[in-house]
Amino acid sequence: MFGRSRTYRPGLWARLFLSEKWKLVLSSSSQDRISLKSTHEDEIQCLEISSISSTKALLWHTVEIRSKGRIDALSGLTAKAAQTLRDDLLAFVNLHLADLIDSDKERLREVDSKIRAITDSNRQYLAHADVSRAIASVPGKASLALAHPLFDAALIPGTLRGYLPTSFAMLTDPGVRSRYNESFVVHEMQKFGKFFANLGGFSLSQEQREACIRLEDNNLLVASAGSGKSATMVGKVAYVLEKELYHPSEILVLAFNKSAADELKERIARQLNVDEEALECRVTTFHALGRGIIEETEGRPPQLANWVEHPAGEARVIDKIILELMEVDEEFRRLWIDLLSILPKADIPAEVFDSEADYNRYIADRNDKGGSTIGTLADVYVKSLQEQRIANWLWVHSVEVEYEKQISFKEEDGSERFVQPDFHYPLTDSFHEHFAINADGSSPFVSYAEHTKGKRAGYKREELDFFETTSAQARDGTLLPHLEAQLTKREIPLTEKSVDEILKAVEPVVITHYQKLIGVCIKHIRASQLTLEMLLERAKSLHDKPRAQHFARAVWLITEAYSRKLDEAKRIDFDSMIGDAVRLVETGRYQSPYSLVLVDEFQDISDPRANLIKALKHQKPFTKVFAVGDDWQSIYRFAGSDITIFTQFEANFGACWQGRLEQTYRCNQLLADTAAGFVQRNPEQIRKTVRSTRAAIPRSIRVIPVSVEWRKPSFPKACFQLLDRLNTFLDGISSQWRRETGQKLKVLVLWRYNLLDPFHGQPPEFSAIEVAGMSFHRSKGLEADYTILLDVSEGDYGVPSRIEDDELLNLVIPRPETFAYAEERRLFYVALTRASRGTFILCNRRKPSRYIRELCEIAGNEVRFETIEGKELDQCPSCLVGELVERKGRNDTTFYGCNQFPECRHTQQSPPAAPHRQQAGEVGVVETVNRARAL
Repeated sequence: MFGRSRTYRPGLWARLFLSEKWKLVLSSSSQDRISLKSTHEDEIQCLEISSISSTKALLWHTVEIRSKGRIDALSGLTAKAAQTLRDDLLAFVNLHLADLIDSDKERLREVDSKIRAITDSNRQYLAHADVSRAIASVPGKASLALAHPLFDAALIPGTLRGYLPTSFAMLTDPGVRSRYNESFVVHEMQKFGKFFANLGGFSLSQEQREACIRLEDNNLLVASAGSGKSATMVGKVAYVLEKELYHPSEILVLAFNKSAADELKERIARQLNVDEEALECRVTTFHALGRGIIEETEGRPPQLANWVEHPAGEARVIDKIILELMEVDEEFRRLWIDLLSILPKADIPAEVFDSEADYNRYIADRNDKGGSTIGTLADVYVKSLQEQRIANWLWVHSVEVEYEKQISFKEEDGSERFVQPDFHYPLTDSFHEHFAINADGSSPFVSYAEHTKGKRAGYKREELDFFETTSAQARDGTLLPHLEAQLTKREIPLTEKSVDEILKAVEPVVITHYQKLIGVCIKHIRASQLTLEMLLERAKSLHDKPRAQHFARAVWLITEAYSRKLDEAKRIDFDSMIGDAVRLVETGRYQSPYSLVLVDEFQDISDPRANLIKALKHQKPFTKVFAVGDDWQSIYRFAGSDITIFTQFEANFGACWQGRLEQTYRCNQLLADTAAGFVQRNPEQIRKTVRSTRAAIPRSIRVIPVSVEWRKPSFPKACFQLLDRLNTFLDGISSQWRRETGQKLKVLVLWRYNLLDPFHGQPPEFSAIEVAGMSFHRSKGLEADYTILLDVSEGDYGVPSRIEDDELLNLVIPRPETFAYAEERRLFYVALTRASRGTFILCNRRKPSRYIRELCEIAGNEVRFETIEGKELDQCPSCLVGELVERKGRNDTTFYGCNQFPECRHTQQSPPAAPHRQQAGEVGVVETVNRARAL
């Protein structure tokens, strides 16, 4: 295959941005090593290579070669070039392995006996690594080659394959090993039936038992909400120790926070019947593991910056850096002021949206009472984000302007036509129209191009001083320079307001949003070692390029200042600590004792944490990874998590077994089905069919439209009314559910943003219900009998939150999601699945969330609309705002139509469904609390 040498380099375009150029040579004269030239010339021995993988990075693909004590990342490749390089490397390595086998064929019989010994005993599940480990115990070159992690029988010469005994199929044919393992799992389920039937007083399901037994090189258990994944992890540890497959000190269990780690440690210790202090398995967090690796290797603990362990510490440091840069860096001051005042929100083209209604929903302010106007710093309301950009720029520069001042034109036929120019500058009596047209004169809006031509002709006939700006200029970044040039030409003075005056006018939520966004970006920039050139190149692919370029430059300056702050103090942050630990493992300075690594809540994994797992796995031969999580509950992108590491697990970690936990012990079947259907509308989510141990409770999803008045606490008031109603009803039938004195049903009140907290941190007390309140994010992992979801309405700070799905994140996320509001959808799924009996969804009557419509599409009449008192409503299925009322048509025929006509034109011949006989407040109370608690 390699009759002559082959040379590989990054693409020409990539060489312009890569700080380190590289050249790799596969030489026909040196088939035991690879030549790599980067900062210096080096060689990589084929036998020392443990993995070769290809991943898509921010701008291009990267081929990663892991070998003894090093990782070489070959960046700057197209997808095709990366695949070619990876395939050629694998073929080259296997050519060398074939030479070793050929030179040591007499050892093959001894290897054959080793394989037969482990298969005939039927003692354990056999992964590729288990067979390789058995082979590696045989001395000689042949066993060394056969046990190599990259050995592939399909890539060695056919003549040599004929020498391999039939037992080698366990290594070379995945189908043979799969059949062996399927038989083993069935046998083991029977053998350990009693063991799995009583783990901590809990009987594992068939899915959980299988997950405990399966032990491939890489394992991903895709769980459901309330499916018992923690119990499965405890069962896994107990099972492998019962089988004596590992010594306890070889097992590492990783969690994402201390409370989760402490709970797992306590449960594992209790199951193994040992004190927590005597537990030899290591159960810890990623941060604690990183700290321990550094301390063990360096002889001293890492010096963490004093702000990193405070919940608000990082945000305060970033805020301080921004203030410092505002004082000393003119470039940053200009960028930051522009972002806050002129570029607060991405200008997404109308044609990107599915409908004009979706576009109007996107641009509308949350406080516009259902309209589609947008506020400006000058307290003038405009009709588009581009007009807002213009109006805010004019305000910042103290330009006197009138918005949509009515004037009249004489038409060609002599008739009078009244128009409202977008902007009028009274100082020079100049008119300015901003046209939503592209560079070729086309527009996404019907008849708009003709409308534009008519206005231009009118100004010309009237001989008025007129100039125009366009959407095309907004897209290419020339809008504001062109506007400035036109005003300067007319000698209209431009006097920029002071920084203090501008900041005072900017809404605090805009500043908070950018600060939060910056915190996320700093993590990714530092972890992925991104450059300013990379960020600016990625900005070209976003919809709002001017805003993206502004933000890229600003966040780069902040990141540089943040890194300097750490360096000057000789301190590190948590991400640096994990990164340092990764380097110590990869270079071999830290010797890993772990052969089995279990990871909880794997959907929250980030690149630095994934790199630490990979480093541990590749440093110690035959180490296995068992990850558990639910991609439907991946909601921490703002903390640096990357869901694609989960959804593309095999691409990231190698060949794997992927299992499911589809039985939930929490939600009733109606809630489970509806929530599953809702979250799986994103095709990128892993498919699951959720089965509940609780039967469906009819109409256990209730929507309560609330009349929202300007600046009045409508949702807190409605929440207290609903809690009173629930408590009164449940108190009245307490004999049906209360099994012990003082017993209460749990109610969780949940909200998207903490400003909605109706309790101000002090939930009220009731006789029949125990109430707690928190954000959607904080509720993850909790459960209750009922939930109340507040303000599930459209808006920037609604559900979905429009500001959280900011396209600027795509500057730094290596594999950005393409489905609209993907993380917001998962967050709403989390909120929906906290309840076992039922959920109440409170929404703005005029602006119900699009998610409510989707629930109706999925569950139909099982979604009940009602008043806060519990009276059923005949909600219009089209707009969800109005109610269906009886009307008379021609010939005195009866039909039913929406009372929001003409805004909504929905009609139907059949009457609304008859009211359900369920009493007000009753949602599943017939199910006994004892059963609920047991489950």
